[in-house]
Amino acid sequence: MTKKVKDTVKKTKEKKKRKRSGNGVKGVINFFRDERFKVCLGVFLLAFSLILCLSFTSYFFTWKSDQSILGMDILEIFSKNSYQVENWVGKLGAVFSNKFIHDLFGLASFSFIFLTIFYGLYLLNIKFGKPWRTLFLTIIYTIWFSVALAAFFADKFFMVGGAHGYYIFEWLTGVLGKFGAFTLLFLSAFIIIIYSFKNSLGWAKSKINKLSKISKKDFEENLNDEIEVSGKETLLSEIDFDLNDNTDISEENSLTDFDLDKDIMPDNYEYKNKFDELEINEPEPEEETVKIEKDNTEEGLEFDVNQIVEEEVVDEISTEFLEDYDPTKDLEFYKMPPIDILTDYPARKADVTRDELNENKDKIVKTLRDYKIEISRITATIGPTVTLYEIVPAPGIRISKIKNLEDDIALSLAALGIRIIAPIPGKGTIGIEVPNSKPETVSMRSVLKSAKFQESDYELPVAMGKTISNETYVFNLAKTPHLLVAGATGQGKSVGVNAIIASLLYKKHPSQLKFVLVDPKMVELSIYSRIEKHYLAKLPNEESAIITDVSKVVPAMNSLCIEMDQRYKLLTDAGVRNITEYNSKFVKRRLNPQKGHYFMPYIVVIIDEFADIIVQEGKQVETPISRLAAKARAIGIHLIVATQRPSTDVITGVIKANFPTRIAFKVTNGYDSKTILDSTGANQLIGRGDMLISETGKINRVQCAFIDTPEVELLVEHISSQQGYPMVMELPEPEIAEGGSGGAGLDTNEKDELFEEAARIVVRHQQGSTSLIQRKMSIGYNRAGRIIDQLEAAGIVGPYEGSKARQVFYPDEFSLEQYLNSLNQ
Repeated sequence: MTKKVKDTVKKTKEKKKRKRSGNGVKGVINFFRDERFKVCLGVFLLAFSLILCLSFTSYFFTWKSDQSILGMDILEIFSKNSYQVENWVGKLGAVFSNKFIHDLFGLASFSFIFLTIFYGLYLLNIKFGKPWRTLFLTIIYTIWFSVALAAFFADKFFMVGGAHGYYIFEWLTGVLGKFGAFTLLFLSAFIIIIYSFKNSLGWAKSKINKLSKISKKDFEENLNDEIEVSGKETLLSEIDFDLNDNTDISEENSLTDFDLDKDIMPDNYEYKNKFDELEINEPEPEEETVKIEKDNTEEGLEFDVNQIVEEEVVDEISTEFLEDYDPTKDLEFYKMPPIDILTDYPARKADVTRDELNENKDKIVKTLRDYKIEISRITATIGPTVTLYEIVPAPGIRISKIKNLEDDIALSLAALGIRIIAPIPGKGTIGIEVPNSKPETVSMRSVLKSAKFQESDYELPVAMGKTISNETYVFNLAKTPHLLVAGATGQGKSVGVNAIIASLLYKKHPSQLKFVLVDPKMVELSIYSRIEKHYLAKLPNEESAIITDVSKVVPAMNSLCIEMDQRYKLLTDAGVRNITEYNSKFVKRRLNPQKGHYFMPYIVVIIDEFADIIVQEGKQVETPISRLAAKARAIGIHLIVATQRPSTDVITGVIKANFPTRIAFKVTNGYDSKTILDSTGANQLIGRGDMLISETGKINRVQCAFIDTPEVELLVEHISSQQGYPMVMELPEPEIAEGGSGGAGLDTNEKDELFEEAARIVVRHQQGSTSLIQRKMSIGYNRAGRIIDQLEAAGIVGPYEGSKARQVFYPDEFSLEQYLNSLNQ
């Protein structure tokens, strides 16, 4: 017994020792990660850069007087007060400047001042570039300038290039000779510039092409001038020769006073009269022509083959030497949002302890054994929200038997709700998902920083969160191609929509992506109104780019259908099948903008509160949405439809058929889960961003990344503070349905017998509603509905406005009678 106690005490001491050592390392790491440490270090670097600047500048005025002291040992210099220096920063400045300028890189040492300023500002969250790239380029430029300064000014000033530059240049001269050393310097400078600046090679090519075109044009003009002059001289000499040989011209006669015998002139000359000039009819060169004649027509169409070939050659030459079209040039100074503006929530992976895992495992095994179900193996995978227990049942055990024990296992674990996956696709095991007692918050920052998102080459990458195995879940919206999002109120649906938008804003330039936002609640998406000149598209003649009026949804969807048809026509003209091939062809300058071609941005349509829109607009909005969902993916229009009421009257079969990818947050019952996912499971989620994503039939459980409103505001602030386009992108003008005021849409042949009487009742009560007509005229609801539709078509009442009564356009019965009489004529 005492031996066991001793072993226990010994193990406890070892655990405490390991814990202390672990806490020590963790404390050091946390110290360096602390924001206060970063601020202090940044201020120190800025102060140090000032010291370096003063000491380096002072060196050029004081190096001669300080040279005798600087040759001594450094410790001796600092220890004896009798040694005095002239440097502005004292002994420290004298030593630093002598080491950097004299012993190392000369004038190029000033680059270290730039580095300290850059990293000081970087630690203070004032960022001008990437730290590692800046460090690498600065070192390369410092080495090159040191050698170059030593090469050009070695005979005049030794310290200009420093000892490093001097000895490197001396070595290069010994190996390659002076000419070879200078050649290597210029070649290395060219390579460094090419790799330092992204567009340097294209800029150089464009300048060379421009100079070559100018020189070629001057050469052709000079050549044409020489040919023209030589032709004139030949013509005059021939005329003089013929006149001298065949005519006797007295000195008194001039060229315009005698009759010229036509026999003495060549056949290709004509003479009009004595006051006319000589004209030459040169035989026109024979050119190959092709005549295409139509049947039953007298005139044909003639095409000059030489001219066509010449135009084709010119087009090939002009596009061959041009750079690829860059759609981001319009906003070339636009900077993508930095990750640092998002909040990094600390991970709490240690909340699920080994003891808790073993306890849950024992409860699961005991519950299954109570129902005589044996298992051969069980493993656990800890996720941010749930822990997945994978079990392998013994041979002969039915899967359905385990599936039916869902509630019993939940009771034994005292969990909020568990989900059984029987079996897990591709694994041959049965999964039991048990919620963690303290779920982890998955930050949007951690998801966007992941290598899976940063290195993705998707057209429209969306990072939604983390899976049970703690992997970042990223999907391509362009391949989805449309997304249906549903869930009960307060379960994370709005956060999920914001996560989708944030993912796209972090990856796509404003020239590559546009949003059409529909927000009937007026508060969910209104925060994005400030980036309308960067990322939003709107209907023509509308003040706000975000659609909050439900009556504008149908025109917006019809406008997108027109945009879709126009894009398909351009794809047909270009001979491509999708937007990726089209934009690639346009970037290569193989499509002519003068023929209507342009770089097509992706358009992502986000519709929030779809149930509210369906209630008010009904089939009118479902038809264009179904058409877009069926055809729009190839031309880059993608729909994201969100609703908190996933019933069959909202999510109809037509919509579900064209939305293969669906996201389900927690819902109240299994019926709603089946409506979204065609299976149960969404009703067993724990909420707060816990969701199921169904992608082509495969269901994944994901913890949605959390992005709070202040983070969205910072993201929008960063984008809106930069230069945007002059105007918001406008969608095509939607087609206005025929009918409305004036009775143009009313068919008098199908007019109801009670039409005029119903019109009088509506005007008398100044209330246009179906129930009023139904009550006052004692008719059925269907007939009253048809009459109110006819009154709307005749322009007597306005359109349907939800719970409000329709507007009545006639103030009294007298004006109504005049209108009814005009209809009957």
